[in-house]
Amino acid sequence: MTITVKLRFFASLREKLGEGEALVLPEGSSVADARMALQARGGAHAEALAPGRAVRSALNQKMCAESALLSDGNELAFFPPVTGG
Repeated sequence: MTITVKLRFFASLREKLGEGEALVLPEGSSVADARMALQARGGAHAEALAPGRAVRSALNQKMCAESALLSDGNELAFFPPVTGG
């Protein structure tokens, strides 16, 4: 069985990857699984979401760990860390 997650990208990730898209994943997938699926596409996705890159994630508008499990219809956002001055 599969789930569909709505992806959103913010700040520099939006510039590289667009505003967002839908991603179909196997049921029981985590935020890390979604990131790996996007990396596997290669190109801009692989570069922007590469392992070791500082990327934060939010599940349904709440900060989350990469171990958070996804459910059908969730909104998953990726964005770079924000710094202030």
